[in-house]
Amino acid sequence: MLRQGSGTLQLVATSFVNAEQQRGFATLKDISIRLKSVKNIQKITKSMKMVAAAKYAKAERDLKGARAYGVGAKAFFDNIDPAVEGVTAEEPKKQVLILITSDRGLCGGVHSSIVKETKNILNNAEGKDIRVFAIGDKARAGLSRLYGQSIFLTGNEIGRAPPTFGDASIAAKAVLDAGFDFEKGTIIFNKFKTVVSYETSKINVLPLEAIKTKEALNTYDSVDDDVLQSYTEYSLAQLIYYAMKESATSEQSSRMTAMDGASKNAGEMIGKLTLAFNRTRQAVITRELIEIISGAACV
Repeated sequence: MLRQGSGTLQLVATSFVNAEQQRGFATLKDISIRLKSVKNIQKITKSMKMVAAAKYAKAERDLKGARAYGVGAKAFFDNIDPAVEGVTAEEPKKQVLILITSDRGLCGGVHSSIVKETKNILNNAEGKDIRVFAIGDKARAGLSRLYGQSIFLTGNEIGRAPPTFGDASIAAKAVLDAGFDFEKGTIIFNKFKTVVSYETSKINVLPLEAIKTKEALNTYDSVDDDVLQSYTEYSLAQLIYYAMKESATSEQSSRMTAMDGASKNAGEMIGKLTLAFNRTRQAVITRELIEIISGAACV
């Protein structure tokens, strides 16, 4: 009699659990698996935050020295081609966009902001021949579907190690030797401001032939064609190096902030899952006690 009653109770309990699963309720096993998974994710995000913090500290120290390269080269282009307030200069037909990103993600909207700015420029091209040099796989991946025909150069293996002037020199040489006679170049990068903020900025560069046509070039003494060509090539490498350093610092600070937010979100989720696990376990214990008491009463 007791054995039959126990079997009946077991059958009822099994059917009740199956009914719960059919209705979509999470069981103790489901919650425990999810809880363990979220805890592992939190460990990973905390580790990534610590790594990003160490890389950010180094990148910020390197940026202080790299800014001298960018400020000096940018001052030369601003002097020979000054912007006049209230006067809109005619945009050249042939342009090149140099996008500074990296190969790595999980850093907020750092790369997507550059891709968004580039798409805005390409959408308003209106008959202009604009080519894109994507430094970093994130820029290439963001543009390849809609604007793949505009990409004429790509560079990868960016972001694993801090950028060097040698990397910038290789990129500058690739632009100059690509065979595209551009009239204006624009470097699009993220300028580091604070730990939690950055600004998508642009730097205009001019090729050798465009520099020779500027009247303000006469303010510089003893500048022959060889010196001007050497400095033009060197200044392009300077600006790319400066943009790489700014973008690298912005990326590490954004990744550190993103991983900190992910760790906090994981902590909140762990708290909710733990509460749900305890409530579900208590409900299971209560149900089993009711079944035992009901079975004993039937006997």
